[in-house]
Amino acid sequence: MTVRSIAEYLGAHPFFAGLDAASVLELAGCARNEHVRAGEYLFREGGAAEHFYVIMHGRIALEVFSPGTGSHVLDSADEGEVLDWPWLIPPHRWMFDARAMEPTSVVSLNSACLRGKCDADPQLGYELVQRVAQVIAHRLEATRVRLLDLYGVPQRSAGRQPAEHRLSTG
Repeated sequence: MTVRSIAEYLGAHPFFAGLDAASVLELAGCARNEHVRAGEYLFREGGAAEHFYVIMHGRIALEVFSPGTGSHVLDSADEGEVLDWPWLIPPHRWMFDARAMEPTSVVSLNSACLRGKCDADPQLGYELVQRVAQVIAHRLEATRVRLLDLYGVPQRSAGRQPAEHRLSTG
């Protein structure tokens, strides 16, 4: 069995693809390995987003809790994905729960350390913000699809056309 450093794990992870080795090594200084058992929570809604998680192995369910109906899975994240953006965007609070669906290994990067690295190196910060923006877009799309699954496609009101048919042709 080959033992790899955290920098090697991060360098091979899709989220960090294309970053130079010096930047990956710099970010690895904020990181540690963590393991979560099936059913355990990595974080809870409303809690401080003190870490940015890189999933190495396993699967995490992203859930919201409703007092009337309990927990609902909005999305899931697997090997090769990351959790999520609140570490970067104030007020740095989780917007959902993250529960391991199976034994899961993550690299946990301290968010204060990461923000400090971004402040010290604006080019690296900009690169990470662009990547996090893609994560946000993915989560929004997954939530939209989940809502369509839950509530179905609404009936069109009389006379209403899809947006592409309402555009003026000039």
